Amino acid sequence: MGITRTELFTNKQNEFAQIAKVFGHPARLAILEVLLKSSTCICGDLVEELGLAQSTISQHLKELKNADIIKGNIEGNSICYCINEEKWFELKVTFNELFDRYPNPKECC
Repeated sequence: MGITRTELFTNKQNEFAQIAKVFGHPARLAILEVLLKSSTCICGDLVEELGLAQSTISQHLKELKNADIIKGNIEGNSICYCINEEKWFELKVTFNELFDRYPNPKECC
């Protein structure tokens, strides 16, 4: 496989692609759905809820946190995770801008 030539694309396109990769795993989507359902969640709760190994959950939480989609606070010997509202709404705008570009033609190719 060749090297991706990111310099051919705008910063916005490259950033969007990176975020899309984060959303590209079903475990991460499941984690986000749990976090959206409740205002906060402790990692142990995610293990129970999703039935995945602690190490797997931790790996996916790390990816979501690195993308700034979630944030976590240490509470005792646990970390409490929640949606990063500012980033979430920024992503919502970005995705909506892309989807809104479709002109909804009456005829399709």
